[in-house]
Amino acid sequence: MRMGTSKWLFVAICSCLLVFSGGRELKARHIDHLPIYNHTLATILVEYASAVYMSDLTELFTWTCSKCDDLTKGFEIIELVVDIQHCLQGFVGVAKDLNAIVIAFRGTQESSIQNWIEDLFWKQLDLNYPDMPDAMVHLGFYHAYHNTTIRPSILNAVKRAKKFYGDINIMVTGHSMGGAMAAFCGLDLVVNHKAHNVQVMTFGQPRIGNAVFASYYGELVPNTIRVTNDHDIVPHLPPYYRYFPQKTYHHFAREVWLYNIGLGSLVYRVEKVCDLSGEDPSCSNSVTGNSISDHLTYYGVEMGGETAGTCRIVMDPGLVNYGITDLGGNFILSRDPASPLLKLNTQLENDRNPL
Repeated sequence: MRMGTSKWLFVAICSCLLVFSGGRELKARHIDHLPIYNHTLATILVEYASAVYMSDLTELFTWTCSKCDDLTKGFEIIELVVDIQHCLQGFVGVAKDLNAIVIAFRGTQESSIQNWIEDLFWKQLDLNYPDMPDAMVHLGFYHAYHNTTIRPSILNAVKRAKKFYGDINIMVTGHSMGGAMAAFCGLDLVVNHKAHNVQVMTFGQPRIGNAVFASYYGELVPNTIRVTNDHDIVPHLPPYYRYFPQKTYHHFAREVWLYNIGLGSLVYRVEKVCDLSGEDPSCSNSVTGNSISDHLTYYGVEMGGETAGTCRIVMDPGLVNYGITDLGGNFILSRDPASPLLKLNTQLENDRNPL
């Protein structure tokens, strides 16, 4: 009874604060170049955002995992980085069918997603983004990308991939907190590494900065899509308070909101392309964000690890030959872009079954 009461109290508080966030607001500036939503691309990238949750690193590195098929078949990972200390994971590889480098970040792997959501609800803006006057962001999300083993490994892999494949497009994706990291990565590639062909698509991403930051972001990384799903609670967090424009979180554009209309057997899925404000009142902001289950499925693809709430990993001993481990136990698995995956799989199989 106590757990049920606590759950309903939490939802009630969320609903009330969202309702009272109406009033004056500081709007993000409009974007000159309109991001174009592509349904087919979204259904491909969501599979990468799902696959990065895999705990079997051998299957992930060789792209033979249960989530490494269907629309992403033939993908070649160049680098897989695991930050054990902060429970973070990401990979860089090349999708030849997209003619693009794909970067994916794993989402929330907390001991309790409910606790993570409750912490987000009370989070204040607490970091000035470098060289962007008045732009403020979420310290935790910023540090998850910028101050862990993730960033240098990702950038090194992108550099190696471009050296081998040329100046092809870069697509960055992630779900939940992985979406927040993907956004910071896309901005980093443009601002600090002068990449001019960066596309970001995230799923169930929380807000990461204020309206000033959202404006800068929209101008610098215009080819960005945030996909939200029905009543998913995470895109509503940290909260957006119109009464406190300088200190409130604000989404950047463009949102695509997935929701159902109809009743019974006549239910249709709608993919609504929202306006460029970042906080379109006719999209996900038109409903109460109160669903964790809507957060865990996008386009029918399950998001999250096989074992909920853990940072457990599994790795074949033969994979050590492709890895580097630091003093903190964090490690990077790398392969030469020119090395065929077939050769890698054969070598690992031989390591498992020596003569």
